[in-house]
Amino acid sequence: MAKWVFAFGGGSAEGGAGDRNLLGGKGANLAEMCSLGLPVPPGFTITTELCTHYYANDRTYPEELEAEVDRALAKVGEVTGRRFGDPDNLLLVSVRSGARASMPGMMDTVLNLGLNDETVEALARDSGDRRFAYDSYRRFIQMYCDVVMGLDHENFEEILEDGKAGLGYEFDTDLSAEDWSRIVDLYKAKVLEELDTPFPQDPREQLWGAIGAVFSSWMNHRAITYRRLHNIPESWGTAVNVQAMVFGNMGDDSATGVAFTRNPSTGEKKLYGEFLVNAQGEDVVAGIRTPQSLTEEARVAAGSDKPSLQKVLPDAFADFVRIADTLEGHYRDMQDLEFTIERGKLWMLQTRAGKRTAKAALKIAVEMAEEGLITREEAVARIDPASLDQLLHPTIDPEASRDVIGIGLPASPGAATGEIVFSSDEAEELKAHGRKVILVRVETSPEDIHGMHAAEGILTTRGGMTSHAAVVARGMGKPCVSGTGSLRVDYKKQTMQALGRTFNKGDVITIDGANGQVLAGAVAMLQPELSGDFASIMEWADAIRQMKVRTNAETPADARMARSFGAEGIGLCRTEHMFFDDDRIVAVREMILADTEEGRRAALAKLLPMQRSDFVELFEIMAGMPVTIRLLDPPLHEFLPKGEEEIAEVAAAMGVPADTLRQRTESLHELNPMLGHRGCRLAISYPEIAEMQARAIFEAAVEAGQRTGRPAEPEIMVPLVGVIEEFEFVKARIDQVAKAVMEESGVEIAYLCGTMIELPRAALRAGDIAASAAFFSFGTNDLTQTAFGISRDDAALFLEAYRQKGIIEQDPFVTLDIDGVGELVRIGVERGRQARPDIKLGICGEHGGDPASIGFCAELGLDYVSCSPFRVPIARLAAAQAAVAKG
Repeated sequence: MAKWVFAFGGGSAEGGAGDRNLLGGKGANLAEMCSLGLPVPPGFTITTELCTHYYANDRTYPEELEAEVDRALAKVGEVTGRRFGDPDNLLLVSVRSGARASMPGMMDTVLNLGLNDETVEALARDSGDRRFAYDSYRRFIQMYCDVVMGLDHENFEEILEDGKAGLGYEFDTDLSAEDWSRIVDLYKAKVLEELDTPFPQDPREQLWGAIGAVFSSWMNHRAITYRRLHNIPESWGTAVNVQAMVFGNMGDDSATGVAFTRNPSTGEKKLYGEFLVNAQGEDVVAGIRTPQSLTEEARVAAGSDKPSLQKVLPDAFADFVRIADTLEGHYRDMQDLEFTIERGKLWMLQTRAGKRTAKAALKIAVEMAEEGLITREEAVARIDPASLDQLLHPTIDPEASRDVIGIGLPASPGAATGEIVFSSDEAEELKAHGRKVILVRVETSPEDIHGMHAAEGILTTRGGMTSHAAVVARGMGKPCVSGTGSLRVDYKKQTMQALGRTFNKGDVITIDGANGQVLAGAVAMLQPELSGDFASIMEWADAIRQMKVRTNAETPADARMARSFGAEGIGLCRTEHMFFDDDRIVAVREMILADTEEGRRAALAKLLPMQRSDFVELFEIMAGMPVTIRLLDPPLHEFLPKGEEEIAEVAAAMGVPADTLRQRTESLHELNPMLGHRGCRLAISYPEIAEMQARAIFEAAVEAGQRTGRPAEPEIMVPLVGVIEEFEFVKARIDQVAKAVMEESGVEIAYLCGTMIELPRAALRAGDIAASAAFFSFGTNDLTQTAFGISRDDAALFLEAYRQKGIIEQDPFVTLDIDGVGELVRIGVERGRQARPDIKLGICGEHGGDPASIGFCAELGLDYVSCSPFRVPIARLAAAQAAVAKG
């Protein structure tokens, strides 16, 4: 038979810190503190498994639960010398949630449970303070009704404020015991009026109501939202902790507070926190009174004239300092502590690993490793890789006020302020005049690349986390907020509508790519600081990890940025991204729209020196590191002229009538261009394109090697291969050009020719393809699209609804779908290696910068991951953590 209830208290406990999956974080740590002999009010934990049972059985409990709870309550009574519900020997309890992952403030709590019209008099006798007793009772009624009975606390706040105003009082502390008693009567009358039922007087009914409410709060809106934001599975459930009450509001020798063993903002090794004299825990959290500093040093630094805990209750403070040191040493991590002092005696109510900023996390991990408290491997494992984004981009000052006018998806981290512009040309023009702009579009396309580069940040009303705007912005290291559906952009009027307000071109806005907020006006920023602690963690991570980390980059600026962040080569150079500059796109259009080979070769001759120059610079920046260059892979529609003006411009450049060019453009139109004439299909139709690019690559490799004295390592990637014959056709042209360039230059070039595995058939037939391909790079963006049959540009329209309804846990374009797409990758790896044991394997989709996906890549033993420049540090750290996890 399952055990549903675990007791703790009196120096012993059933369970401990290792049981957090069963007891939740709070319950496990309460049990652990008891076992350490620390002063913890006795209680018991109802397990997370009961929560699972509760929802699986129509919100009902197993028959044996009631008897287990009764036994545990009796044990609490033995430890305290009191009995629950006994007016002559009163025991009151608190009921709190406690999931295995910390979810502060997301679920419900009830304090002072067990009070009623009879026991309130017992509390008055025991405490010797009727005012305290009736204040506690009114707090209980208000909290219980809000949490359990569904009567909003604002109903009671109105009664309290009206009561104080009628009596001429300003503060709660002005009220007498008789005043509180009258307010309690008004509260109970309100319950009867609103709910048509009296406030429950039976302590057992109160207890089971509170237990049910805590389990129910696992599925409240804020808890669901928090779980979604922090990737906490619904299946984990929450535990319920029932604990004897201790009171911090029994006079000036009582207090309650919250503290961290180190500063959670900076990581400084100093006690950090605050407390209130004569208060309950919710008073500190609610901020209804100005809190006081724990230490004299902190009080002086804050310029406060209110005495510190160190001064007010020195004995309790000394006990607390000793316990804080004990707990940090025991858990070997910064602790977040909650405590109550009742009539001079200290009680510990909670300890858990404290949440901290990325800057503090680095400092704490490095210092603890240097103190010998943890190993370097543990220090590396302690840092959330995704949190490093906080350090790599400007962020909004947490003290700044925010005028939020819209919320979208946090598509690329960082924050930026600028004037609104609605076109890429405007963005580039204003940038040239030294002005900062935010490019606002319904959605972006590859032709917006120059405007995105010129803008401080990008805001779109459509698209998801893997839309064009999101992917390109992350690659550039620019903040982006996408899918802000509440905004309305009118290109013709040059306006943006937001919450009934109209913003015109030139108005200043701020976007926060960390949380998806759009703000009116300029907002104060904090600039990134890569501290010595950051460098230490990266150095330790590099010593641990086994996978290499490359970058996705086409521009020298991106390549240099990636190298400064520790990239070990380029894993994906998307050559089509190099062709959108004004001096190139006309030639590209000439090539695409030419209807003869001679016409295409004439256009390609214009592009060859441009491509060669690009590759020379990339090879030089990478200084002998591998550079994977993908041959041209554009859906043709992205390059075709749009509108009469562009058609006329290209027609003039080509020397053909505009009508002829218009007809040619229409003939190239595709219904589904993402699955159309692109990738290797383009190179097979027009081999001269692949030949030009191969020549540019090999000539650049020769030139760069001669300049730097370090031979370039080109890896030429053939895209969108589905059958081996496609790859071999294109590879033959590449090899032919390589031979010609080597003969012309007299220089031997070491190169690899491989493919991107981005179609399910390619993964399934990887053994065939590996017979000719020297490397595979898994293009998981397109592999996810083709495996799911979902366009990533349109997925945001419904994937979020899927997540909210529990159909999927993660957006598969953000975190790799291990069961489906991951299985295709696994098959490709296994079959590729079977055919060619020395095949080089990597991943270059957006998943290459996602920590969870990187763990899967490490499991498969890939040689490298490749990601956008600003995600390189994240990938380095995640790869090290994957190595630690593998042991």
